[in-house]
Amino acid sequence: MRQKRAFTLIEVMVSIVLLGFILAVLYKSLDMVRFSNQHLYNHLNNSSTHVKAANTLYLDILKSDGNLTIHNKEEFSRLCIHSTQNSLYNLAFAQVCWVVSKEDHRLLRIEGNNYKLPAPFDEPLEVDSIIKDMTKFHIDRSGDNVLVMLATKKLEPISFLVQGIKPPPPPKKKKKIDTKKVNKDPKKANEGSKDDMF
Repeated sequence: MRQKRAFTLIEVMVSIVLLGFILAVLYKSLDMVRFSNQHLYNHLNNSSTHVKAANTLYLDILKSDGNLTIHNKEEFSRLCIHSTQNSLYNLAFAQVCWVVSKEDHRLLRIEGNNYKLPAPFDEPLEVDSIIKDMTKFHIDRSGDNVLVMLATKKLEPISFLVQGIKPPPPPKKKKKIDTKKVNKDPKKANEGSKDDMF
């Protein structure tokens, strides 16, 4: 009869060591895949937020009455839209301001009715934090065109042009009544006062 050859203790130990090395390499590669997936997820999530912010800003401008106030300071602009139909809070016409906070360079969207910045504490406003770590938020207006540029530390810049935003017509001046002409004829002035008495 043939004797069955069994594994020696050394062969078993070598197999366990090799298996340990293989498992360590597999764990390391699995960890790298997990990190890569998390990084990709964060990038896509940030990109999605970036695109949503650009879409919201685009609609705010597009559905406005054209009355825009733009303050450009270095890399950050401040945009106030005095009346837009693009309300996130079901207002018929909303005043919306887009500003970048000084502390953490976070892009904020402020929605309300007839407010001025800085707004008082008790003003009923809705403030949404849109994007953090802004590096550029610039808005230019030339005639009927509004150019917007957005950039953050982690994402590629986005720029878009909104066309056909006509500025509102200037308010009509009220005609002043010349009181000197009205009071020139003293007889008519007296007659008027007599009529007023009865």
